Amino acid sequence: MADPGGLADFPGALVALRGGTRVIESYSGLADHQTGDPCGPGTRFQLASVSKQFTAAATMLLVEQGVLSVTDPIGRWIKPTPPSWHAITVHQLLTHTSGLGHWPEYPDVNLYGSVEPEREITAFRSRELLFPPGSRWRYSSPGYVLLARIIERASGEAYATFLTERVLRHAHLDDTFVGNAHGRSRVAKGYCDGQPVDTFDLGVVGIGAGDVSSTGVELAGWVRALGSGPVLSEASRRTMFTSHVAVGAERTSSFVSDLHYGYGLLTGRTEGWPIVFHTGDNSGFKAISVWLPENDLALAVLSNEESTDLEPVVSRILQKLR
Repeated sequence: MADPGGLADFPGALVALRGGTRVIESYSGLADHQTGDPCGPGTRFQLASVSKQFTAAATMLLVEQGVLSVTDPIGRWIKPTPPSWHAITVHQLLTHTSGLGHWPEYPDVNLYGSVEPEREITAFRSRELLFPPGSRWRYSSPGYVLLARIIERASGEAYATFLTERVLRHAHLDDTFVGNAHGRSRVAKGYCDGQPVDTFDLGVVGIGAGDVSSTGVELAGWVRALGSGPVLSEASRRTMFTSHVAVGAERTSSFVSDLHYGYGLLTGRTEGWPIVFHTGDNSGFKAISVWLPENDLALAVLSNEESTDLEPVVSRILQKLR
């Protein structure tokens, strides 16, 4: 179905699924301003921090296999660990309660540049924790970088390989990929106020934290499969969607109240209905994924214009479709 009511007033993709049926599918703007290629069904956008739910799902697959536990201290997998890290668990990395900071707390990490994995982890080690592990919530992409490295060490495979083979292919996400674009076709270029911007390094620096790219259709299908399909066991889904910790004032939403964090997902309520969602913001890109379990409604809203505010778009869609 085409976009009803002019919802797609931004450059990008908007897809809504109800019960597996596409009730909204709309594209607008240019994927590449230089070539004039339009955004369309096959355009792949960076998902930015929406990628964290893929990292969490990969973690839970390893938990299901019995090779990893969410109660594991990260020192089991990341060595050496400074004394202040000894109490950090995999669960705390997943829920942003480890005490690790976000990118601004690690000025030695260049988000746009290539770096050896161990040098990035050393940069994380060099800064004191913001608080004792488990005592507070603070959003931390570096914590998800560590999760990706733990997944590699627990699985014995490169993170991109494990995620592609064990998660993306299992969910039939054939147009979705992990890491840098490396000359792939149908990949949107990122912009801010109409000007091209450099992209983050997603092969090492942003691994596990913002490194997945996908189409609107595949992201909406993923959201629904994660919420109700065969990607994970029912027990793992429950754990991922549990409201583990209240989110602090640093994180707000215009359309969701009672914000909590699960595993790679935000939870809350929108006009009384339970909602599971995540936002994403990379250089040149914005993204939101939404799952309303009681309505069987999945949304994917993706843009290659960093200045775009996607939350009002989501709000209008929910008013129309809920």
